[in-house]
Amino acid sequence: MSVSGMKKQFHKANQLLNERLMGAEGTKLDQDFVKMEKTVDVIQTLLVELLSRTTEFLQPNPAYRAKLSMLNTMSRIRGQGRSVGYPQTEGMLGDCMLRYGQELGPASGFGGALTDTGEALQQVSQAKDALDIKVKHTFIDPLQDLHNRDLKEIKYQLKKLQGRRLDFDYKKRRRGKLPEEEVRQAWNKFTTSKELAERSMFTLLENEVDQVSPLTALIAAVLDFHRHAYHILLGLHGNLQARLTAASNRPERRFRPRVKVIRTETELSGKTRFYHQPSITSSFSSGEQFTVLTSTLNSPVFSTPDRELVLDQPCCRAIYSFRPENEGELGFKEGDLIILTNRIDGNWYEGTMGGQSGFFPISYVDTLVPLPLP
Repeated sequence: MSVSGMKKQFHKANQLLNERLMGAEGTKLDQDFVKMEKTVDVIQTLLVELLSRTTEFLQPNPAYRAKLSMLNTMSRIRGQGRSVGYPQTEGMLGDCMLRYGQELGPASGFGGALTDTGEALQQVSQAKDALDIKVKHTFIDPLQDLHNRDLKEIKYQLKKLQGRRLDFDYKKRRRGKLPEEEVRQAWNKFTTSKELAERSMFTLLENEVDQVSPLTALIAAVLDFHRHAYHILLGLHGNLQARLTAASNRPERRFRPRVKVIRTETELSGKTRFYHQPSITSSFSSGEQFTVLTSTLNSPVFSTPDRELVLDQPCCRAIYSFRPENEGELGFKEGDLIILTNRIDGNWYEGTMGGQSGFFPISYVDTLVPLPLP
């Protein structure tokens, strides 16, 4: 720094010290200028916080934001140019649902519903990524440019104006000891700086289109995201409603223990008795009850039930009730035992029950003793 520059800085510091401590009065700026300067200060503070809050709105997890920033910085340092995307919560939830939906398989209604929901949430996550990109280009970048270019220039002009004001006030206070030409030059520099700063602030405050248009773009981008997400979730809701209806209309199935054939000494008489193995005491809709006891291999021991269920010919048990709708069909209730007499085709049996005979669907019964092969 030159000697004259050092002297000027000393004069400014002397004037500022006199104003702060000694009560010296500096040159007053007009009210319009002061009002514009305060407004510019508010805008600068606003932009700093607004940009930060917008990032938090799009990427709410600070830990992920920090990790994302670090990974992107490392990629740029390594020259990879690879940008890592922010992990959207909808996408993480969708990945979880898809994984378990695939494990349950398409045969599971719940698994299919999980898969549909996971795919829809992944689409919402992709829409959220598109929102991030759109908001950055149409809202964050323009405001960042406004902060880094226009406001930075205004702050530079105001700082320069403050220095020239202090220099002028110092020389004015020293009038008589300094040449009048030097005081006049300081005044000219001060007024020139004031005009430049005032013009810059006026241009910023009057050009509201550049300030309102990014805000409009932000709301338009958010609206597009919610509209897209609404259509995705509406379609998902329709699919889930259809799955719920199908699950509600599916015929009810009840658990029935498997029948195990136990051959005993009664085989000598040509009969085979069927006992239910899993439970100690079982009951049928007809009220029949019996108890199963364990037995050794060489000398089987059985309890003597009230009534034994003897199945010595092809038969089946109804797992659903069937109401005949056409002539020749055999009606029955769930749990009824039906004697099989013939197999009509791949979908129908012919059988008898309670002195009546007719046709009935194979899917409504569980075959206990199959028909002999032709």
